[in-house]
Amino acid sequence: MLSSTVVEVAIGLVFCYASVALITSSIYESVASLLSLRANSLLTGMKRLLNASNSVGEQLLLRIYNHALVHPTGNGAVTSLADLKNRPSYIDSKNFSIALIDAIQSAPGNFAKIGEDINAIKDEQIRTLLRGMYDRSSGELERFQKELATWFDAGMDRVAGSFKRQSQAWCFCIAFTLAVMLNIDSLHLFSTLWKQPTLAARATLTTHLPGSPPVTDQIVLANSLPVSDHNQQAVMDTLKQLETLPIGWQNQQFCKAESGCTNLLQFYQYDLTSFLLVIFGWLITASAALFGAPFWFDLLQHLTRLRGTGPKPKSTTSQD
Repeated sequence: MLSSTVVEVAIGLVFCYASVALITSSIYESVASLLSLRANSLLTGMKRLLNASNSVGEQLLLRIYNHALVHPTGNGAVTSLADLKNRPSYIDSKNFSIALIDAIQSAPGNFAKIGEDINAIKDEQIRTLLRGMYDRSSGELERFQKELATWFDAGMDRVAGSFKRQSQAWCFCIAFTLAVMLNIDSLHLFSTLWKQPTLAARATLTTHLPGSPPVTDQIVLANSLPVSDHNQQAVMDTLKQLETLPIGWQNQQFCKAESGCTNLLQFYQYDLTSFLLVIFGWLITASAALFGAPFWFDLLQHLTRLRGTGPKPKSTTSQD
């Protein structure tokens, strides 16, 4: 059985990382929506998929984006990629295959001439690729659509991997900024919680609305929902609870010399080693946030249950 101090310290650290991860993901979702990061990544992936770096591929891509199945909110008459507004963030592979077939057909709805339409494509690489799919499908429409959908899914897997790496970079920068702004130094946090383990209990149990479940349960539920007023309230509650942990700048001693401070270390009254350790603590916090709020809140639930179980009761069964 783990000692109570170890459990309390673990709960405090996990709660802190879960809170930072939740706030980070909420900020990132807002940034991604504001900058249309998903739609831009999808468009970049489509350009690569269709060789849209040249005019031939770009025209094919435009015809697909003008299709109602791909871009239902568009007007269907866009003549350049720069004019595309409210681009979709997701395209179903079946809809893509239908839109592509419609885009390359010279006579819409006449699938019998699709082979001739493929041969008329000027981009040699795309023409060869589509011709191979058409031949493998033996001229059957459904099989050809499945071939196109499989090709699209494979391309989008690469886009998803690239977008995930981009998201990780954004989230790390956001989490590190939060760690610096709120002075969430993991090394200092661990040291303080080890000396005062009851701070972890205060952070996860004391702040909740009367007649409602503990905040830990509320946050776990809110984290499984999309960004909403409920989730935003959970973020605000999390920020309030973080104040009970040994973080922040309120206890930091700053330089107040009348002659002024000549460098950053003097202003924060750190020596170089101490300052490097603080930066390392911020980096640990930012890195931990990359695991995601669901991971940390799930772990927090398990640790909270472990703390609530207490020691195993002694057996009352007599032995002869």
